[in-house]
Amino acid sequence: MASLKLVYLLLLAVTFVCLEARTDQTEDYTTFQYHKGALLTGDVTINLIWYGKFKPSQRAIVTDFVASLSSSRRSSMVQNPSVATWWKTVEKYYHVSKTVKTTRGLTLSLGEHIIDEGYTMGKSLTERNLKALAAKGGQSYAVNVVLTSSDVTVQGFCMNRCGSHGTSSGSGKKGSRFAYIWVGNSETQCPGKCAWPFHAPVYGPQSPPLVAPNNDVGLDGMVINLASLLAGTATNPFGDGYYQGPKTAPLEAGSACTGVYGKGSYPGYAGELLVDGTTGASYNAKGLNGRKYLLPALYDLKTSSCSTLF
Repeated sequence: MASLKLVYLLLLAVTFVCLEARTDQTEDYTTFQYHKGALLTGDVTINLIWYGKFKPSQRAIVTDFVASLSSSRRSSMVQNPSVATWWKTVEKYYHVSKTVKTTRGLTLSLGEHIIDEGYTMGKSLTERNLKALAAKGGQSYAVNVVLTSSDVTVQGFCMNRCGSHGTSSGSGKKGSRFAYIWVGNSETQCPGKCAWPFHAPVYGPQSPPLVAPNNDVGLDGMVINLASLLAGTATNPFGDGYYQGPKTAPLEAGSACTGVYGKGSYPGYAGELLVDGTTGASYNAKGLNGRKYLLPALYDLKTSSCSTLF
């Protein structure tokens, strides 16, 4: 048992979730709580901002994932387990508690594509650069997603994060804010940290990596991180929504279940998954245009556990 606990601790280190020491004894950091803030609501578009070199086939992987999130009739025609079904765990956050200050749910749709192949801000980006890139997308009822290519370094990338979400001041009325997400392609920089289980992990059990469902370790890894961050953005967009732990390092709907993809998962093992009979790729969700994806488990408020599709 002692060795299993050690392995678990090592895996937690890989997830880049660094919990600060508890200093406020009046707040319970051990439970997933609603902190009385706003959730992302209404009809929201997801704008994709591509920074660096991406092949059209790579952009299509992410585009189809975002389009598959909608619970529209087209998405509902996809056979389960589907991306839209996976997102329903997030939708529970809007109905499970009467204390949530909203009567509206959240409907997502694919917005515009902004392509910057000329590295207009260089190949080494800071947080300020990310916000500037995010501001290029529409800012009214939108989430702007910045995706950086494998040859772009970003402040903190591979050291303590694979992506992040936050808010920035909008260009509209005074005091307005918009939500943004950044995800990096880790294929050549740190696949063992940000693209597991499609690459051998840097730490912990060295089980054979899984075959990526879209045959692209970097992009399939980006989808995993984007999916987790979208769940966190929806349920904790401004830092005072749903999360566990300190506000400075919260565990959110997606990050609370890092490393869990199917039933029976444990450190080094992603869990029970579906396997494509032709390619041998592992997946747990189906999307539009025949796509298959591996998506992270989400924290289910009703069961107080990590919910998996398969």
